[in-house]
Amino acid sequence: MSVKSLELLIRVGANLSSGVRRDHWTRGQIEQRQASALASLRAYAFKHSPFYREFHRGLENRPLNELPILTKPVLMDRFDEVVTDRRVTRKAVESYLAAGDFERRFLNRYRVMSTSGTTGRRGIFLSQTTEWADYLAGLARVTVWAGKAPSLRHRRRTAHISSTIPFTVSAQAAASIGSPLAQSLRMDTGDPLDRIVSRLNDWQPQVLTTYASMAGSLAHEQLEGRLNIQPEIVVTAAEVLTKEIRDRVAAAWGPVLFNVYGATETIIGGECDRHTGVHIFEDLIIPEVVDAGGKAVPPGEYGDRLLVTVLYRRTQPLIRYEISDMVRLASGPCACGRPFLRIDSIQGRREDVLYFPKLGGGEVAINPIFFEPILGPVRASAWQLTREPDRLVLLFSGLDQNESVDAIGRNLVASLSQAGAVVPSLTISRVDVIPRGASGKAPLIVSKTNGPAGEL
Repeated sequence: MSVKSLELLIRVGANLSSGVRRDHWTRGQIEQRQASALASLRAYAFKHSPFYREFHRGLENRPLNELPILTKPVLMDRFDEVVTDRRVTRKAVESYLAAGDFERRFLNRYRVMSTSGTTGRRGIFLSQTTEWADYLAGLARVTVWAGKAPSLRHRRRTAHISSTIPFTVSAQAAASIGSPLAQSLRMDTGDPLDRIVSRLNDWQPQVLTTYASMAGSLAHEQLEGRLNIQPEIVVTAAEVLTKEIRDRVAAAWGPVLFNVYGATETIIGGECDRHTGVHIFEDLIIPEVVDAGGKAVPPGEYGDRLLVTVLYRRTQPLIRYEISDMVRLASGPCACGRPFLRIDSIQGRREDVLYFPKLGGGEVAINPIFFEPILGPVRASAWQLTREPDRLVLLFSGLDQNESVDAIGRNLVASLSQAGAVVPSLTISRVDVIPRGASGKAPLIVSKTNGPAGEL
């Protein structure tokens, strides 16, 4: 193990221990920590980031919810001014990514990660060791909640099935904590499913970490008898986890699934053993669920977007940064006793809302979560619905031969019509595998239109 790897591992362990202790804090203690960390973050950003000196000018003493919202396009357009290390430029980072030499850190200091750009704009994010350790400790925290804490003495056989593209957060997380803390097998979600199944049968993982869509496909393989493993814990991340996938995993392996909610920008939260939603790591971030106008949305209602203020980021401060996920906060505390707010439902991303002409004129917006109770119960290993400008394309992999494609289509069209939509032509196809994007994810909903009328 290299000196850098050892340093990172020590920091992750220390941060994990601190985080687990904060699980037992009161709500007042969490809020006090937030206030102190936020004051420090704002002062640092104002001093070291030319962008924030302009963006927050005259607002130094205003509360957080009165500060302007930071979007990804603004962040990337003003990249050179946002970062607090004046040696860092977007051009230099882009050149580093293009060179592909990920064995060395950018400027021998920074880990660089990039989003795939599926929401319309690629984001680039830098982390130094202390920041990356906070991210990884958040991931590991969920395994502690599951009763499967990582240990150097008892290195569990772990299978990571995600993107292996070096600039993705999934690949870098697996590489950072896989080998030191586990006997690790890494595979790409783009590998043929039969090869993944064969390698898992040989490896017999105790821990399985993967995207939600892949967890669903593997549970299907287990139920069909082609996969024969008994993981102690299945950790899903990076995609919306549907009830259908959760139920299928439970049927295959029991109540072993724990969901992690995060983004390339930051870790956000994870599930405890009560499985009543995702606890937000409020000791690491300050969340705000807001509507389209930026006004706070109360628990029990879906917001239009999630704003996060990342308390541990200094290299590239994120204060009221917009994540386009439409989430709903739970009402009341969790029975586990942890002091954190919970997200009890994620509809999907704002970019995944599908728009249709409306009966009688105008448009109707259909949220991604609308389709789950319609398509989730279909006996298939996976599905994907794509809205093209002139048609809908519905794909199924592993579709049961007894399922009627015509009946599925009639049910979908009837449901959309009942919601007031004029439904375009619908094509339904059986495929071997669901297409995955550049980051290895297989989204349930894909929009290839420009969104609402007049929106580009």
